[in-house]
Amino acid sequence: MECLVQGTSKKVCYQITEYWRKMAQDRLDLPLNFEFWLNKAVAWGQTTTLESQQDVCLHLPQLQKFLQQIYETLKHMDFSMAIDRFPLIGQLLGRLCWNPFVIGYDENQKILMWCLCCLYCSEPQNSIEVEANIWIRSLLCHLLSSSKLGLNEVGSVIQALGYTSPDYYPELLKNMVLSLVTELRVNHLNGFSIQKIIPERQIKAISLLCVPLLTLPDILPLLEALLTYHGGEPKEILSSEFLEGVNEAFLQKKIVLSESAVFSLWLRHLPSLEKATLHLFEKLTSRYINIPEELEGVIKDSLLPQAACHPSIFRIVDEIFRNALLETNGTSEVLTIIQVFTQCFVQAFQKDSKQLKFPLKSYFPYASPSLVMILLQDPEDLPRGLWCQHLNHISKTLKNIVEDQSTQSCGSPFEQWFLFIHFGEWADIAAEELLMWRAESPEALLWLLAFYYNPHDQNQEWIQTMVDVRAVHGHIMKLFDRTPLSVKDLQAVAGESSEDGTRQPSTQRFIRHLLLNFLLFSSEGHTIAQEFIITQTDEIIDEFLNLIARAKSRWERLGMETPRTGKLARDLLQELQCYRTKHVL
Repeated sequence: MECLVQGTSKKVCYQITEYWRKMAQDRLDLPLNFEFWLNKAVAWGQTTTLESQQDVCLHLPQLQKFLQQIYETLKHMDFSMAIDRFPLIGQLLGRLCWNPFVIGYDENQKILMWCLCCLYCSEPQNSIEVEANIWIRSLLCHLLSSSKLGLNEVGSVIQALGYTSPDYYPELLKNMVLSLVTELRVNHLNGFSIQKIIPERQIKAISLLCVPLLTLPDILPLLEALLTYHGGEPKEILSSEFLEGVNEAFLQKKIVLSESAVFSLWLRHLPSLEKATLHLFEKLTSRYINIPEELEGVIKDSLLPQAACHPSIFRIVDEIFRNALLETNGTSEVLTIIQVFTQCFVQAFQKDSKQLKFPLKSYFPYASPSLVMILLQDPEDLPRGLWCQHLNHISKTLKNIVEDQSTQSCGSPFEQWFLFIHFGEWADIAAEELLMWRAESPEALLWLLAFYYNPHDQNQEWIQTMVDVRAVHGHIMKLFDRTPLSVKDLQAVAGESSEDGTRQPSTQRFIRHLLLNFLLFSSEGHTIAQEFIITQTDEIIDEFLNLIARAKSRWERLGMETPRTGKLARDLLQELQCYRTKHVL
């Protein structure tokens, strides 16, 4: 070819000639190369075998050159011209876009995006072009969600599609989440670890990226996929910032995770579990809740009883309960919370009989297994006439364990007591049976209740406790025959002094429990119940409120409420709550 521009050197003319010759040759070869690369894309699939992965890596440089040729050709065509020239262009680009090894090569990813932008119809003329645009947007969202492009480059792609950032970013977020979830949920690809595709450091980065997005509904699938991801050591995968963010949002009800995701969160991050347990305690005590049914609803909503079916979670939550019990000196409010929580846990544990369960020893490792089995017996499953017999069995078993182990370990009696606290419904029943003339052996039930309120070794203090409760029980039983009955009669029994000195606080609580049952079950007690209770301190009134609420709830559940006692319990709850509210204000 002769140079057509006067003054142009022969060297430059030669370069121009070679350029056009090469371009013409490339365009002649393009259809043939297209078929080759389409066959390759089909053979590679999504790189599910080691051989296909190796073949992709081997051909990446040539593939980049081919894609550059495709782009140079497409940028001079509209959609219809491109389809006429390359009828299978969509299949080729689609397969390459979903191949993680192909788009893992940054230049290939960028060129694929520009090829797709060339095919996009800014003003679609028919349904085919409309559907093509939807498909192109989906692929671009997928590519952008895993790209390392700067904001300017991403903005250029978005503008090429005729979108503004507020319109496009929600779709980009959805596709980013979908892509990450798809990869995270596959632990291995035919023996090829996904950690080679997504390194642990990248998963850490993903988790940190999610923190400011926790309240967005579209991010939930990614949160759950990250929490249930088992590709590596949990503590190394998920950042503490991410786990704290999820837990905080969950506790504030800003996000709704599945139960499995919540349990995975607590199993992976101990501070989150502790925070959730303390949050539950705070919620139960900040509002004036003393109705077990309401407690049960709040506790179940927290998902802690369901999660506690895993022994590791149960024992951590139980340890927090233990500390709360000791720090509050076993207040009635804390006792009620522990007992209602245990009831919710037992319901969750027994919910599915076909499910493989952990042995009970894994939940109560320091308690006697035989005692656990006895306490687990639901009163509802026993005839009422056998309750005293069962209580005697509990008392005898517990007493034998405590007396046998008291000299060996000072912690052993405490562990048996802490177990008994969980199933305190039996203690409440024992207090009622003592006043209903059904107890054949009051001594066994008195010992059981004394231990419930005062779990000490068999020392002088314990001996004095038993002397006091025997005497008080005898006095209360005589009050059934006294008519008329006055508040002073009850105050005399409830006096804080015994014959040998001041009674222990725990003994006083035991006596108040018996006195409340006397008020509920005796005809004369009904007439002075409210008058007697409101003469007490605020702390004791709160204690009575908890005891009444527990009794009322148990009667309803077991079908043993009588019209008279049921009405009195409801009236007392209503009146005492109003009294306490006004008194506090």
